[in-house]
Amino acid sequence: MRRYWIPKEALQGDEVVLRGDVLHHIRDVCRLHAGAKFEVIVEGGQAHLVEVTSESKQESRARVLETRKIPEIPKPHIHLVMSVPRFPVFEAVVEKAVELGVAAIHPCFSDFSFIRKQEDVFQKKRARFEKIVVSATQQSGRGDLMPIHEPVALEQRLKTFNQHGRAAGLFAYEGSAVLSAKQGLSRVQESTPDEVWVFVGSEGGFSDREVELFQAAGLKPVTLGAQVLRVETACVALVSIIKYDFDLMR
Repeated sequence: MRRYWIPKEALQGDEVVLRGDVLHHIRDVCRLHAGAKFEVIVEGGQAHLVEVTSESKQESRARVLETRKIPEIPKPHIHLVMSVPRFPVFEAVVEKAVELGVAAIHPCFSDFSFIRKQEDVFQKKRARFEKIVVSATQQSGRGDLMPIHEPVALEQRLKTFNQHGRAAGLFAYEGSAVLSAKQGLSRVQESTPDEVWVFVGSEGGFSDREVELFQAAGLKPVTLGAQVLRVETACVALVSIIKYDFDLMR
């Protein structure tokens, strides 16, 4: 069954009015015309099975046949903090993070990040990132759009990630004196957190200075084995391990 994310104003009672880019994608790209049935996902975690009833040059209208509640993402919510890598890598992680149920992505600037301070460079790509989020949401049937927060310095993120005292975290590190992912997560589970924050470096990893910052913040370094993983692989692996360990794959 095809699914499409639509703005909430497109849902008008028991009818859906499709215009603009959404209409173009449904009618011109996917070629769904009068009589076609598909699901639309609306903000608030509801999916509506609809049937196209009429078409004009500027819009298509569909009636709602059924409505179902999309299950919420279970806790603990996973927050992924990424030292900004090359943009194609970031885009790949965004797509997989949506599909895996990551609550939010928090880009940060670090000693080895692809860009260090230029927020405007990141902003120029934001529209592209948001399109990827919408596409992955439609594909996976997720009930919300995963937010991508504004990039900040790693030091700032470490000061603010546990504002409510119910968050725990760990960071991926290739150096010495690290825990296995299993050991690190066992310690995280002991605090029964509402949120698990995962910190992953860019192509250069984290510097020795930053490792000291993590440790001062109470975060433990974990390894994913002897093989050095690419950024996108490390992100997917860590999120998947956390989901399995916390029984979130249900």
